[in-house]
Amino acid sequence: MEKYFHSVRLEKEKCSGCTNCIKRCPTEAIRVQKGKAKILKERCIDCGECIRVCPYHAKNAVTDPLSSISQFKYKIALPAPALYAQFKMVNQVDKVDRVLSGLKTMGFDDVFEVAKGAEICAKAIAKELEKPGNRPLISSACPAVVRLIQVRFPELLDNVVKVDAPVEVAAKVAKEEFAKKNNVDISEIGAYFITPCPAKMTSIKSPLAKEKSDVDGAISILEVYGLLTGQLKSADAKRFDGVKASAKGIGWANSGGETFAVGEKNALAVDGISNVAHALEDIENDKLKDLDFFEGLACVGGCVGGPLVFESAFVAQSRVQKICDEIGFDQTVEEQAEEYADSGVATTKKQMEAVDVMKLDDDRMEALRKIQQIEELVQKLPGMDCGSCGAPSCRALAEDIVRGHAQEMDCVFILKEKVRYLAEEMVDLASKDKISEDETE
Repeated sequence: MEKYFHSVRLEKEKCSGCTNCIKRCPTEAIRVQKGKAKILKERCIDCGECIRVCPYHAKNAVTDPLSSISQFKYKIALPAPALYAQFKMVNQVDKVDRVLSGLKTMGFDDVFEVAKGAEICAKAIAKELEKPGNRPLISSACPAVVRLIQVRFPELLDNVVKVDAPVEVAAKVAKEEFAKKNNVDISEIGAYFITPCPAKMTSIKSPLAKEKSDVDGAISILEVYGLLTGQLKSADAKRFDGVKASAKGIGWANSGGETFAVGEKNALAVDGISNVAHALEDIENDKLKDLDFFEGLACVGGCVGGPLVFESAFVAQSRVQKICDEIGFDQTVEEQAEEYADSGVATTKKQMEAVDVMKLDDDRMEALRKIQQIEELVQKLPGMDCGSCGAPSCRALAEDIVRGHAQEMDCVFILKEKVRYLAEEMVDLASKDKISEDETE
């Protein structure tokens, strides 16, 4: 079994060997070798950026099929708030009701909104912000961003707020409430997240801040979209019976929604994995030390821009805002979220560890020697970061050469120079042979 599960996978037969993916990967986790892309598992954070930019659809995300829910006696659907934004309806409250009731007709025994888990997390984060400690506190909601910190910014791990992701909180609360209400054993209950992104699937299989996830699987929004569309159009669709999430929870689907729900004014919300990486660099370099809270989301627009959604992120953002405006805030939901937050259900205890992908050698002196080699190679390489060698940058190629995964001749500029030199040598030898022949005659 793999130490770290990856949802993002490569279909080599579809790969043309272009360099679109290597230039956009935030952790330099992709190389093109022998005409095909290769994902370096230890570097991949499953953000799905390569899925988004690959013109040949050679990257995809492994998620659970809808049929997988049958392995549990009781099934609970955990819809992401981004799910509501995939459908066009005038009445937003009716749309949410139809989505929730539609999930029940698809085989789930109950539905618990991840947005309700988000409201609990918002209360828990607000309490963490009241405590002294590292600043800014960094949101733990996006698993791709947390994984990015593990890989590229390990010094910031202590800044990550010790509050679970909304889907984990939702799964735990949903199972407890269902077991208590129906007098059944929790082990018989399966909670499945309807996910907009592959990173969520990865975080379920390889939890970031706990030994085992409370979520039992992740089903792509794309997989349920067609079935749910039919359910929404049904004239006899029932209204959902239960307490629904308010605008504060549903708003988490958009970038900035978490910050608004937490109520922190001295905060910054950044979306798009490349933009998040730049912001984290600023935090690491103490350029944002006066900030109290940082919300980073890997996808442009927030979760509504995930690789596994149907609707455009920009359209979905607008729809989420309309839903929030129409649904508004609910005092009952606020009080329930406060109660759960006080119980500690959202607090994490396990310390996240850095993922040392930069380590060159176990021996310190040998590692230092290799670092020197890399610096010498960087000076030798053209510094154009063209990607023609199959690595995202000249520095990445230098590191690959030192690790034994590439060679200098992989650089087209060095190869061109070598070919030119050999051509001159051949011309020179031919000239000498001609002179020798003439002298012999």
